[in-house]
Amino acid sequence: MRPTAPDTIHSQRLVLLPLRVAHAEEMAAVLADPQLHAFIGGAPADPQALRVRYARLVAGSPDPAVDWFNWVIRLADEACLVGTVQATVSGPLGERTAEVAWVVGTPWQGRGLATEATRALVDWLQRHGVRTVIAHIHPEHRASAAVAAAAGLAPTDGRHEGEVRWLRVIAG
Repeated sequence: MRPTAPDTIHSQRLVLLPLRVAHAEEMAAVLADPQLHAFIGGAPADPQALRVRYARLVAGSPDPAVDWFNWVIRLADEACLVGTVQATVSGPLGERTAEVAWVVGTPWQGRGLATEATRALVDWLQRHGVRTVIAHIHPEHRASAAVAAAAGLAPTDGRHEGEVRWLRVIAG
């Protein structure tokens, strides 16, 4: 089954909400720490820049063979947004591949939220026919490596733009 839009995903402490342009204001504050860009480059985006970016993401991939799935991470007990997870999915049904990424704002790091969100994302992808999950992680980003490992991904010898390719193959 190939979804065309992301579902709301629930985990123990989190709700992954499909991304909306209206999330830009709150997410600009969540992602405001320049340290979040230490490994990925760039700088924090202001609310207007995020609105433009989110509008593009919500509109979906211009390639009909590729699906973009984006969520904001809401911490259920505190009713606040704390980060994002995303998946770019391609390939034929039964052989779909997802490239995933995640980010959690600095104030919420170290609580296992990225791991919980990424596990929930990978479980959702598996239920929707994804058989290969890939993440690209900077070789010195130990926290993201730990998240990937906890979600069942393993590092490979492959590199993409200097980042280590992590991989999980899900049995069909």
